[in-house]
Amino acid sequence: MASVLEQVQRTAIQAVETIRGLNVLRERGFIDPRNLQELLRSAKEGAALGSQAMAVRHATRMWPDRPAVIDERGSMTYRELDQQSTALARGLKGMGIAPGTVIAILARDHHGLLLAMAAAGKAGARLALMNTGFAKPQFAQVCERENVKAVLHDSEFLGLLDALPPDLPRVLTWVDEGAELPPGATTIEQLIAANSSTELPLPDSAGGMVILTSGTTGLPKGAARGKTSPLATVQVVDRIPFPRQGTMMITSPIFHSTGQAMWLVGAGGGNTVVTTRRFDAEDTLRKIAEHGVQMLVAVPTMLHRMVELDPAIRQRYDLSSLRTILVAGSALSPELAVRAAQAFGPVLHNLYGSTECAVATVATPQDLALAPGTAGRAPVTCEVVLFDDQGRRIRERHVTGRIFVRNGLPFDGYTDGRNKQFIDGYMSSGDVGHFDEHGLLFVDGRDDDMIVSGGENVFPLEVENLLLERPDVFDAAVVGVDDVEFGKRLRAFVVPEPGAARDAEEIKAYVKANLARYKVPREVIFLEELPRNATGKLLRRELVEYRIE
Repeated sequence: MASVLEQVQRTAIQAVETIRGLNVLRERGFIDPRNLQELLRSAKEGAALGSQAMAVRHATRMWPDRPAVIDERGSMTYRELDQQSTALARGLKGMGIAPGTVIAILARDHHGLLLAMAAAGKAGARLALMNTGFAKPQFAQVCERENVKAVLHDSEFLGLLDALPPDLPRVLTWVDEGAELPPGATTIEQLIAANSSTELPLPDSAGGMVILTSGTTGLPKGAARGKTSPLATVQVVDRIPFPRQGTMMITSPIFHSTGQAMWLVGAGGGNTVVTTRRFDAEDTLRKIAEHGVQMLVAVPTMLHRMVELDPAIRQRYDLSSLRTILVAGSALSPELAVRAAQAFGPVLHNLYGSTECAVATVATPQDLALAPGTAGRAPVTCEVVLFDDQGRRIRERHVTGRIFVRNGLPFDGYTDGRNKQFIDGYMSSGDVGHFDEHGLLFVDGRDDDMIVSGGENVFPLEVENLLLERPDVFDAAVVGVDDVEFGKRLRAFVVPEPGAARDAEEIKAYVKANLARYKVPREVIFLEELPRNATGKLLRRELVEYRIE
């Protein structure tokens, strides 16, 4: 446990970090000392409306006629987003949505999702952002656990709603062309047209938001978020260069924490955000060129597919506007970091964090050039440390330990009553890692991914990164499966490059030549693709349960 002296020192350091953080916000243009009235008004609205509605209202006052979002059906200014979300909030209230009512939103990235999020805040509702990759049983279980009383959703998910009570209010946020709608279906366009856009009174308090974890090991947990501190913004913008009144493209799902945070910070800077409902590598390049995108937000698997494009395809598009590529959500391999720099120049940033702890570290292009694959360093107001299994602090370099984070952003536990482990005010990220000689963090894997085979500890990420260095491997994963002799044995799943040979023995020999004997997979299975969720995280559970025919 921390001594009294250590606690005093930590308090002093945190005070200094807060001052540094506020200065960063001023330098980046997110705080204007000359306009304290707007700062105070936004703070008041944030406490009553939540971050989504507050960001829209702030941007509307500052840049009312700037396009807020561009999607497949056109663009919408911040003024239009504000007015239409107000009318939608009135429509929701007319359907019986009272302050504190839990609204689930099941939508892909488009203007309807942004309208729904802002409207929920203006109605004082509690927002539960649902994963678009849900199967029907998962969706029903999460809705029951979160006490959902209304659903706003895209038409493609109509089938999932069969699992919910038929009298549950529901509103369509996007209708696909040719979609067959049930009788009496209501759309957000209908509610907006039928209601006034006159500003609503502020709710007594923010309804709050629930963001779901990735659910890679079971049913996704709900991480509740109440009031958002301004320091949440500084932790993003300290090491990541955001445009100001420029153009961003978010291909990461906005229902998850990274996409959500980037939308909010982007709006806070008056940016136009280009969205896409489904990712396509070449179409992303086309949109970057068409809209002069300065910042791209993606998950590593998306970046991988862009890097894998034929160089001749990339050369068709003018990508000179692109200044920042931010990836987050799953591990960035050293091989992908190097290839991305070769394809797009020194623009890649790697954010490491989680739904629970938000931002932990960020790797800049300079960090990634020095140590490809690193998670980087903690931004201002954040601190990342390592503890061993006995809760003792690890200060040595190149020694693996459990990663813990302290960043001043409260996490009050999951909505099912569980919580993360805390030591001396630091919260467990659930990962293990080490610091190198430069003080850069490397994430070695999930704490529960470690495989004990024949008494030896193996983190699969090390083997996976080695396999990804091969030019004939497109994607790879390693899991532990039950073994009578060794307890667990390593099984590798490999997605080969198109036209590449499938030689399991050669791949095993390659691992044996580069890593310790006990890290060599006993089996190599070739697949057409690996199971991943919408944020690019590998669904290891499905691979562990894979049955060889």
